[in-house]
Amino acid sequence: MVNFNGAILETASNFLNENQRGLRFGDILFEELRVMNGNLVFWEEHYFRLMASMRILRMEIPTVFTMEYLESEILKTIEQNNVLNNSALITFAVFRNFSQSLLPKTNQVSWFISCQALTSSFYTIDEEPYEVELFKDFLVNQDMLTNLNTNNKTIAVTASIFAEENGYADSIVLNTSKHVVGTTQGAIFLAKDKVIKTPPLSSGVKNEVIRTKIIEIIERSEDITLIEEAISPFELQKADELFAVNIALGIVPISKYRKKTYQNEMGRKILAKLDAQARMTSLK
Repeated sequence: MVNFNGAILETASNFLNENQRGLRFGDILFEELRVMNGNLVFWEEHYFRLMASMRILRMEIPTVFTMEYLESEILKTIEQNNVLNNSALITFAVFRNFSQSLLPKTNQVSWFISCQALTSSFYTIDEEPYEVELFKDFLVNQDMLTNLNTNNKTIAVTASIFAEENGYADSIVLNTSKHVVGTTQGAIFLAKDKVIKTPPLSSGVKNEVIRTKIIEIIERSEDITLIEEAISPFELQKADELFAVNIALGIVPISKYRKKTYQNEMGRKILAKLDAQARMTSLK
């Protein structure tokens, strides 16, 4: 079941068509969040990120878009999908209403909420080998639009296909300065000794809540130093650990890049703290 502007529809319903601006012009925003045992995880942070993204794209924010209203609509959606007491990945999409031209006749928006059940109520580490390679065909721009979660996924999709065709689990994407941005799964973190580096938002990284939460956990750790700065591909083989982050999986440990294999000690500790924090916020 999908929630379209507050109405619960069958997933196969044709509630969107070829005139939808998200399809025609990429004029759409997404916010993905996780539900644990029927409770929204880091909901306040997700809500304010969505509002900030809408303002950046000059979308009109409906007066009903309060934190309480959207939370109730998400909960209504997961209840209709029979995952109220389980875990799920929620996608909240918002887009400007129909216009045949690039210049919209209105800034008013429509929205929908979809729900995908997850197998685990907890953040867990996948122990399967996860080898990656650089994707060099296309480069990520370094601007504020790249920080937003829109439907412009061309580079990520192409990089994923490149990885599959060449026997890799994932690809590492680069920006126009030939610095590391992340994998197709999300932002990347590089650990060496007691220092963890991650690219700054100015590198073209998605400004996602899960990235912020991981950074907060690292900054609170007394024995780890966090550095946000550009990462050269040459640094990857010098690292002790590499991992990507996304809202569905938490931490995705990278096991191999070219001739270098990686540990997963820090990533495991950080994930345990993330899981504990997620459980606490979901109980509020």
